[in-house]
Amino acid sequence: MKILHLIASVNPTHGGPIESVLQGALAWARLGHETQIACLDHPSDPWVKACPIAVHALGLGGETYDGFRKCLPWLRYGYSPRLVPWLKANRGGYDAFVVNGLWNYVAFAAKRAFSGGNAPYLVFSHGMLDPWFKKAYPLKHIAKQIVWLFSEGPLLTGAASVIFTTEDERRLARNAFWPYRITERVLDFGTADPPAASIQQIEAFRAAFPRLRGRRYLLFLSRIHPKKGIDLLIRAFASKARSIADLDLVIAGPDQVGYRAQLEGIARESGVGDRVVWPGMVQGDLKWGMIRSAEALILPSHQENFGIVVAEAMACGRPVLISDKVNVCGEVEASKSGIVAADDRAGTETLLDRFLALSDDAKAKMGAAGRQCFLEKFEIGRSAVSLLDLIAELRG
Repeated sequence: MKILHLIASVNPTHGGPIESVLQGALAWARLGHETQIACLDHPSDPWVKACPIAVHALGLGGETYDGFRKCLPWLRYGYSPRLVPWLKANRGGYDAFVVNGLWNYVAFAAKRAFSGGNAPYLVFSHGMLDPWFKKAYPLKHIAKQIVWLFSEGPLLTGAASVIFTTEDERRLARNAFWPYRITERVLDFGTADPPAASIQQIEAFRAAFPRLRGRRYLLFLSRIHPKKGIDLLIRAFASKARSIADLDLVIAGPDQVGYRAQLEGIARESGVGDRVVWPGMVQGDLKWGMIRSAEALILPSHQENFGIVVAEAMACGRPVLISDKVNVCGEVEASKSGIVAADDRAGTETLLDRFLALSDDAKAKMGAAGRQCFLEKFEIGRSAVSLLDLIAELRG
């Protein structure tokens, strides 16, 4: 089959959705299927050129565009006059379409282009129907409800299937917007097994961050964003830091909303400014060396659809400490591969207290359980086959 993924951007700093698309495409290629991507990036964007699969970059770009985008809402939404005509002209060349994400022009364009088409389309909401956003950003939610009535709502109603990655995500989505008329499906989701552990990975990490050589640390690895609970993490870490002198906190990931400066201020005010390390975005051997060298991954998010990094840490045999708002918390608890607590200050302190009280043997068993859980539930081959089977079923 030949399948087209639609996504706002192939920029890897945008988080898990593009990573899952790319890893799934590689898994499909091994099974003899072809994947292409249509996105709102500009053809000259470096991440388009670096993408390992074929990309149709149909967005606008250039210095003039970037200037207007800051002040024109429809450009911030991602509007491009090229996308809908291209989709209509090329929709006969694909066996199925997969729309990744909501609340950008890709969703509206897909709704316009696929109405009445013969090829089925599916939609991954990627956590974008979670009611947490309604509570956190009530004014934005009102605007989204209006958009829902003529864009996202009809898109999802017309989809052959709207795919959720966990039962919790499906359950929570039902309370987000009205009217809700959706054909729901929960499918396996995951990521590729990381490269095998190597000295090269560890040395890449040590060379980049010599100050962490010989020290223990907890690792946060995700976007720097208010929904991730990083402020809680820093304060919880500060409350334990005095009694554990050899433990640091590493907060790695891209800062797309300018939140890091505020968090650095919290760290200084809490007395741990010199105990928190900020590597920025990490990739390749540096990333895997950082995960494998960590005591544990910690992700105290207020909302997390899946958390690709949780699966990656489990694949590397690292314990995971997560909030009960990360939608794979049930699998983590059931497999005894980590610790789950509430997404508040007390809950984050509980994550630290319970983990730091474990023996080295107990931590090793927790990591081994995570590795087994990854292989059974989150390895990309399972999710790739599940999605292919669904597409074949929908095509009849």
